[in-house]
Amino acid sequence: MKKVFLFILGLFILLVITSILLLMLQKSIPMGDRVALIRIEGPIVDSKGTTDELKEYMKDPSVKAIVLRIDSPGGAVAPAQEIYEEVRKAAAKKKVLVSMGSIAASGGYYIASPASKIIANPGTLTGSIGVIMEIPNIEGLMNKLGIKTEVVKSGEHKDIASIFRGIGKEEKEILQGVLDNVHEQFIKAVADGRKMLFADVKKIADGRIFTGEQALKIGLVDELGNLEDTVQVAAKLSGISGEPVIVSKKEHFSLIDLIRGKIPKEWTDVFPTVKIKYLFRP
Repeated sequence: MKKVFLFILGLFILLVITSILLLMLQKSIPMGDRVALIRIEGPIVDSKGTTDELKEYMKDPSVKAIVLRIDSPGGAVAPAQEIYEEVRKAAAKKKVLVSMGSIAASGGYYIASPASKIIANPGTLTGSIGVIMEIPNIEGLMNKLGIKTEVVKSGEHKDIASIFRGIGKEEKEILQGVLDNVHEQFIKAVADGRKMLFADVKKIADGRIFTGEQALKIGLVDELGNLEDTVQVAAKLSGISGEPVIVSKKEHFSLIDLIRGKIPKEWTDVFPTVKIKYLFRP
């Protein structure tokens, strides 16, 4: 009985050691040349997941190219800028290609612009290089309900863009100045990413949208094609022969995602907020 127990224990220890060694080898030895696929879908409200994936694939020697599949109308400014920076860094080390889905507009285009190559479907909606700030105004409703708010502030414009009252002329000028500055940042980012002249981008940066075919003619995208085409181009540009192996993270949803803001857009619209956005909203 003791010999049987020792045999089972020894076998168990051997299996544990073998598993650890295989795990270490898997991490240290490239398992063939691969193309990483990162999906960016829906409104951009958080950058962490995407930037973490980009950093991981940049460090992985077996990943020869990265494809970003973008199907997004844009979203918050800061997350879009953070993703842009990581795409720019990744493109300096490896081939980073963008495949545009149904829509890659406003912030969706912003994050695509520094990629090595952008490929769109002919009917993709893209462009919308502009900035928007939506300010709810419930003053009329509050008056009907007989509700008043008392504001105590330390500066004249501390409650600027309050949802409880309208916006004065001076406040509109201040907010317009903020939006104009962020809009200029957008234009510069596209000009730098696409290696275009600032003035040329500014001519089409009035918020208008383009189809993939139209965007190709004005230099916002490089080719027309679908996701499969993009993967094949990525493999070719990175020197992968034969059919490329595609790696991608599995989608998951957790309480942490909820806290970070990965919640359905319909939920966020329930709560009145004031945000500057790179967002296309038809």
